[in-house]
Amino acid sequence: MSATVLDTTVRRGGREARRAARAAPLPDNDRPVRPGLEGGRYKPLSDSDVLKIHNAALDVLEQIGMADAIPSGIEVMTKAGAILNANGRLTFPRALVEETLAKAARRFPLYAQDPRYDLEPWGKKVYFGTAGAAVHMIDPVTGDYRDTTTRDCYDISRVVDTLDHIHFYQRSVVCRELPDPFEMDFNTCYASVSGTTKHVGSSWVDPRHLEASLEMLHMIAGGEDKWRERPFVSQSNCFVVPPLKFAQDACKCLEIAVRGGMPVLLLSAGQAGATAPAALASAIVQEVAECLAGLVYVNAIKPGAPAIFGTWCFVSDLRTGAMSGGSPEQALLSAASAQMAQFYDLTGGTASGMTDSKLPDAQAGYEKAYNHALVGNAGANLIYESAGMQASLLGFSLESLLIDNDIIGAAQRTIKAIEVTEDSLSLETIRQTCLSGPGHFLGSDQTLARMQSEYVYPVIGDRSNPKDWVEQGRPTILDRAIKNTKSILAKHYPRHVSDEIDDQIRANLPVRLAKEAMRPART
Repeated sequence: MSATVLDTTVRRGGREARRAARAAPLPDNDRPVRPGLEGGRYKPLSDSDVLKIHNAALDVLEQIGMADAIPSGIEVMTKAGAILNANGRLTFPRALVEETLAKAARRFPLYAQDPRYDLEPWGKKVYFGTAGAAVHMIDPVTGDYRDTTTRDCYDISRVVDTLDHIHFYQRSVVCRELPDPFEMDFNTCYASVSGTTKHVGSSWVDPRHLEASLEMLHMIAGGEDKWRERPFVSQSNCFVVPPLKFAQDACKCLEIAVRGGMPVLLLSAGQAGATAPAALASAIVQEVAECLAGLVYVNAIKPGAPAIFGTWCFVSDLRTGAMSGGSPEQALLSAASAQMAQFYDLTGGTASGMTDSKLPDAQAGYEKAYNHALVGNAGANLIYESAGMQASLLGFSLESLLIDNDIIGAAQRTIKAIEVTEDSLSLETIRQTCLSGPGHFLGSDQTLARMQSEYVYPVIGDRSNPKDWVEQGRPTILDRAIKNTKSILAKHYPRHVSDEIDDQIRANLPVRLAKEAMRPART
């Protein structure tokens, strides 16, 4: 047999063996990546830097404090030990903050409707999810931007439901066709929980809107008691207007959520150079101070209520003042936010993946990739905005959602790092292959065993050779994303909420998503 024929036979046999091995699903523990991998290897802040930021944040709270607290907030926080000053600002003695940190909730799960997707966001475990309030959907072919709708919110959630590397769904778009704020808030939550069984995050602008949504969530859960046992929706709450002012309507919703058993993302989103200081260290100080004030607020309402430490330090392009979500400074700030949450041993949430590019292109790819790799390796527990977002949160692309799923999978593989054990050092495998074997590792037992457990493969990304690529018609990554998105939208219509429950919801509350939009098209 000639060397060429041998080589061809070996390659063909290796491909067939690899295909057969990949066809068999692996248990979660044997997968190359999985939800909740532990990061923490990347640290933009030294231990002494973390302490300096912590102490500076305590100084800010004790000496400057927060403005514009609502009366009910003033009541509960002053009873806890905050001080209402003559200028109307609440200040927070160091002892109060330290007492709050001692009793704050830790190691609380974020539940999903399907327990397979429950999250354990503590320590340095890392989960990626969506978020945002984009006002435009992007046409992948023309590049045109159009207004977002309730149908878009639902479609995004059901695509997320199919993607392995996106672990939770926080609503990503605004239901712009609904001018009534009540209907907008309620239908956002409805569309989100109807489209996926993963954990959902949503937001509300008025307590009455949240109360109506809780009524719906109780129906889906099987009663208020069942909901409180496993709350599968969290509230994204922008409780501050940076710098250092409470957002009054959001605070009213915060109080309802805490009392209603809903986990709260305490989201402070100052923009360095605009609503937060331009110096990155100082921007972190402000965000940490604001989130610590939020933590005091939550625990003054209900000690030990689940709250996510949401330091979302955004970045300005200082040449224009515009937000720059894809910048390296954004990666640094989000990674540092992860370190601060770890310092407090709190569940931390931050943002990554907010490309400045207007389309799913090369710029979007590189901005998302280095942000995810750094923030994930810093050990951020909950990484929001990680998929689908374009134009620094103004636009959303379903096709980008699929491409970003690949990027996140690759970033997770860097988080998992390299396993060094006696087995993985493989001395016996090397010895057998070199001394008595074929002189290559293509068909070895170890190669077949490791090809799934140690290697990640893209779903949308292309690894074919140029000849095969040309024969396929030279498809781009966007071409493949468009094709896969259409397939998911045509076939995947989750039915975890029964028709009976859905009818009850529609009978009592203003659902504006047509049933026909939630079923496959008739042929």
